[in-house]
Amino acid sequence: MLTFDHLAVSATTLKEGVEAVEAALGVALAGGGKHPYMSTHNRLLGLGDLYLEVIAADPDAPAPQWPRWFDLDNFTGRPRLTNWIARTDDLAGALAAAPAGCGVPVALERGDYRWQMAVPADGKLPYDSCFPALIQWFGTLHPARALPDTGVRLTRFEIAHPEAAALRAALAPLFTDPRVVIVDGPAKAMRATFQTAAGIRVLE
Repeated sequence: MLTFDHLAVSATTLKEGVEAVEAALGVALAGGGKHPYMSTHNRLLGLGDLYLEVIAADPDAPAPQWPRWFDLDNFTGRPRLTNWIARTDDLAGALAAAPAGCGVPVALERGDYRWQMAVPADGKLPYDSCFPALIQWFGTLHPARALPDTGVRLTRFEIAHPEAAALRAALAPLFTDPRVVIVDGPAKAMRATFQTAAGIRVLE
């Protein structure tokens, strides 16, 4: 089975993404760093059992020889939720049970963290990237446990898609979390609702 690991907010620049999330949620992001393999960088926010990642192409790094994850090479517009990530203890097994196009495992590391991520060849995940990216962490370290606890908690993550029924069917054998709700919609849309010290806040 898969477990909800984190949310990804894509942005044209990391500064723009961080400012948008901090304004929306009323808390400061912390942690993060660079991903040399993908020439991206990020900042993080702890959400208890999971975390939120703001990610953008790193302008100080050379462009990779392959498409960046989360289809970042084609990202335009305002910072927004574009992806979610689910973890597994058996990435090869999860990929075998997942829809075609979820990618192949790539070994990655940053500081003391070690993990494998399934990366699609074109950077695009199934169902317009509404299917989760798959990750396997190694060892006991995990970003959610290392980040400051700001008290922000995800209460609902809504994914709208024209093929909602097919997406639900693809996820059903692999994943269940009452916070994740898949609904019919004319186009891909993601909306996350959070409980914060200042009340309910929303990211889209």
